[in-house]
Amino acid sequence: MPDFGYFLSCEEHTPAELVDQARMAEQAGFDSLWISDHYHPWNDEQGQSPFVWTVIGALSQAVSLPVETAVTCPFMRLHPAVTAQAAATAAAQLGGRFRLGVGTGEALNEHVLGDHWPEASVRLEMLEESLQIIRQLFTGEQTSHYGKHFTVENARLYTLPDEPIPIDVSAFGPQAVETAARIGDGLITTMPDTALVERFRRAGGGTKPVYGGAKVCWGADRPQAVRTAHRLWANEQLPGELGQILPTPRHFEQASELVTEDQVASAVPCGDDPDAHAEALSAFIDAGFDTVYVSQIGKDQQGFFDFYRTKILPRLRDGHH
Repeated sequence: MPDFGYFLSCEEHTPAELVDQARMAEQAGFDSLWISDHYHPWNDEQGQSPFVWTVIGALSQAVSLPVETAVTCPFMRLHPAVTAQAAATAAAQLGGRFRLGVGTGEALNEHVLGDHWPEASVRLEMLEESLQIIRQLFTGEQTSHYGKHFTVENARLYTLPDEPIPIDVSAFGPQAVETAARIGDGLITTMPDTALVERFRRAGGGTKPVYGGAKVCWGADRPQAVRTAHRLWANEQLPGELGQILPTPRHFEQASELVTEDQVASAVPCGDDPDAHAEALSAFIDAGFDTVYVSQIGKDQQGFFDFYRTKILPRLRDGHH
């Protein structure tokens, strides 16, 4: 039986709104939370971008749900040693209900210190070295590391959770999925891609958990919901590696001018038809995912949670796709 989580969008909401949504998610019967880690939103319409680790501290006091970053780039804006401390503190606050979701990042968030933005294969290498450092620090032992990309001297984490912190790796392409299978405790992706899940399992992922994320725009007026999804998240429909290499929200706005409302309408469940929402989430279940996280686009969060509590979650849990 798959689990269903709620995906908190730091790009769209203030810290207080995110905490409110987490409470609503728990009351609506969601099993867990994802939260995005950004320095910038994708575009100015989204309009927010709080520091994720502070928000996680607030979540730990507000709800009893498990929390995972979806996802953190552990090696540019924050050094792996600092990421390790942030994650260890989050896990201690959450009483062990924390997973560290990591990926190779986007220039949008990671170029802000002016460092060179390397190509994808180098970033995968940096990710792997980062996880070696982070896992070593998670042991609580004093750590020194002199690697190809990172240096750590005499670092030791004193505040740690009782249990080891699982690290899940985000992947979209074949090379990244094989890396995730080798170095991750689970896989994170955002498409219900059966072939990707199978490749992960074959490449060493075995029975490790697979997590998927989807966006929806619930609303009583479907055309209005489509317009909202297009205004806020047209960037999701950009092809290829644009999402990883464009450096500012303005660049995403320029590229997103090529994305039509029809493209968004065919990719994102919009409106209040239970079949459309159930079908979108069922695609992940059918592709072999263990947990599906869903994010409501826009301000009408309470209506979304009422709809999912009454119409969608019971149906999916009963297996009536």
